[in-house]
This record gives sequence, structure tokens and C-alpha cells, in this order.
Amino acid sequence: MANSGSAGNAGHAGPHPAPLNSADAILRTLRQNVALYGEILAVVERENRALASAATYAPDEFAAARKTLLPRLQESLAQLKEARAAWSALEPEERRRHTEGAALLRQNQDVIMKIILLDRDNEQALLRQGLVPRTHVPPAQRQRPHFVANLYRPHTK
Repeated sequence: MANSGSAGNAGHAGPHPAPLNSADAILRTLRQNVALYGEILAVVERENRALASAATYAPDEFAAARKTLLPRLQESLAQLKEARAAWSALEPEERRRHTEGAALLRQNQDVIMKIILLDRDNEQALLRQGLVPRTHVPPAQRQRPHFVANLYRPHTK
């Protein structure tokens, strides 16, 4: 497992990427992030297709993929935040010269939103099919949607 994590980071600058002090560095970071988010989206889409045909769903395959991608995702989200701030700090003239920057920021956001929405659909499909492990389902006593209403009921006429 350790090898798969390090192989996944081979194309990255490591735990301390180069500072984003130029438009080129920002654009490079944004392109790398779009590529990573594309990988994640592909995994989530494969999981969605597998859940649609329950006969082919192998939860261990997707759990392993998530475990491999999660550290890279966490690093990339920090880089995305830094890239957005660095892009905003550039002189307006510099931003106008590099028109790709705003488009890449939007593309990053769009792919992240697709991942979130599709992952939410996958979670709902897992719940409907009863494939969520018991350890991930809250105990019955915590699932009390009418708790507050029941508290007020004795005091209402």
C-alpha cells in the first residue's frame, strides 16, 4: 500500500510545492489539480456505474482507490486555495495576459462540484442497497428526527 501512495505522488512537487509567485506556477498548479480531480471523478463515475448494476459492485476496489487518492486530494485542495489567493494577488494586467487562469479556476470548481454531487448519489445508492457498513450508520437512538417536537408536545394545547 505504501508504494501506491508514493507512486501517486511521483508527479507532484512533494509535501512543500514550489511557491506560487508567478502566473506560470499558478497555472501549472491549477492544471495539475484539474488532472487529479479528473482521476477522482473517473473513480466516482465507475463506482456510480457499478452501483447501478449491483452485480458488479466491489466495495473494496473503491475503498482502496479512495484511500490512495485522499492524501493527494487533501494536498491539492490546500494548493487550490493558495493558487486562488495568489491569482487574486496578481496585478490585473498579469491576469489579463494569462486568460487561462480564470477558466482553470472555474474548471477546478466545476469538477469538484461534479465529484461532490455524484459521490452524494453514490452514498444514497449505498444506503438504499444496504451496503453501508454498520460502523458508518449512527445508532438508532441518535436518529430521532422528532425529538424537539416531542419535547414541546406536552406544553402545547
